[in-house]
Amino acid sequence: MTDNDRDRWDRRYTDRPAPTVEDVALPAVFAPFADVFPTAGRALDLACGPGASAAWLAGRGMTVHGYDVSRVAIARARELARCSGSAERCRFEVADLDDGLPAGEPVDVVLCLRFRDPRLDRAIIERLCPGGLLAISALSEVGGRPGPFAVRRGALTRAFATLDVVAAGEGHGEAWLLARRSPTGAAPDARRGR
Repeated sequence: MTDNDRDRWDRRYTDRPAPTVEDVALPAVFAPFADVFPTAGRALDLACGPGASAAWLAGRGMTVHGYDVSRVAIARARELARCSGSAERCRFEVADLDDGLPAGEPVDVVLCLRFRDPRLDRAIIERLCPGGLLAISALSEVGGRPGPFAVRRGALTRAFATLDVVAAGEGHGEAWLLARRSPTGAAPDARRGR
């Protein structure tokens, strides 16, 4: 990512009000499936922004590692975790995901809200523990405008076809997917003997 892009994200977060404890929540697109998210284990929040989702996961009992390219977002995420009482279960770092997925242990949840870089797809799948949950959303051409960051119809389910779909949807300019890695870690076709 260029310095101009980083500055643009910093300005974007600076121009928005900082989140408060009342903002700690699972993203609306995944809220109907809150009971699918584990209450223990490790989570990775990619492009975590100011940390509302990470703090929600931590409040459920997970240990969360969040990454974002914006220093402003990371500072706000740390403050939100402190204010919400989840600082001991949250770790936030500035990272440019254009450089790849930062190394780390397998996780029980990967959350990626309104961000998608196809170059990370394989690394995301490999980072999930057997039985781990992927919750990803992205801008979509379905009900939205085409653009360099908007995915085409069916792109998420195709990209993560080796995972077991829990739920998925597209519309109003957003595509989303909840999917699990098999408990054995095998791809669905391998489990069917194909």
